[in-house]
Amino acid sequence: MSIRFTAKARRGMVAWALAAGLAVGVTGCGGSGGDDAKKPDSSSSAATTGASDPSPQEGQSDQPLAELRGSGGLLLQVTSAQRDSGGFVTVNGNLKNDGAKELLIPAALSGNETEITKNGPSLGGATLIDSKGKKRYYVLRDTEGRPLTTTGLGTLQGGQSLTVFMQFPSPPADTTEVTLQLPTFSSTSIKISG
Repeated sequence: MSIRFTAKARRGMVAWALAAGLAVGVTGCGGSGGDDAKKPDSSSSAATTGASDPSPQEGQSDQPLAELRGSGGLLLQVTSAQRDSGGFVTVNGNLKNDGAKELLIPAALSGNETEITKNGPSLGGATLIDSKGKKRYYVLRDTEGRPLTTTGLGTLQGGQSLTVFMQFPSPPADTTEVTLQLPTFSSTSIKISG
C-alpha cells in the first residue's frame, strides 16, 4: 500500500511542477519587456484569393492619407503610416481594382530582388524615400528572406479591394514625411504618425 501511495505522490508532484512551470512560462510570454514585443510580425502572408489583414493601427482614418494609381485600373489607398517603437514603419492601405473586369495583380509589384520574388507575389518592391535624409528604405524581410508585406497576391474582381500592409525600417524621428513608391504606380508623399 505504501508503494501505491508513493507512486501517486510522485505523479502528483510531477503534475504540480509541470503546472507551475507552465504558469511561469505563460506569465513570461505576456509581458512587454521582452524583445519579441519590438519585432515585426514575420508570419504575415496571404492566400492567393485573399490577404492577411494587418492589425488595426492607431491613427487609421476613414479618409485615405494618399492614393496611388497603378496600371490596369489598380488603386492603392494608403490609410495609415505608423511609426513603431521597435524601429519600423507600417504602411496600411487598400488595394482596389477600380475597373469592371477581373485583373491579375502585376508581378512587378514584388520588385526584382531574387530573394523577395522567390517567395511569390507580394508588395516587396515598395520603397520609402526620405528626401530630407537622402535615403531609400526597402521593405523589411524576415530571417528567411520573406518580405514583411502582404503576400500571395493573385487576382481582383472588378470593384474588389484587398487590405494590404508593408513594413519598412523607420527613418529618423524628425522625418515625418516620406515618398511611397511602388512599381507600376504613381508615387506620392505620405505623413508618418507616431
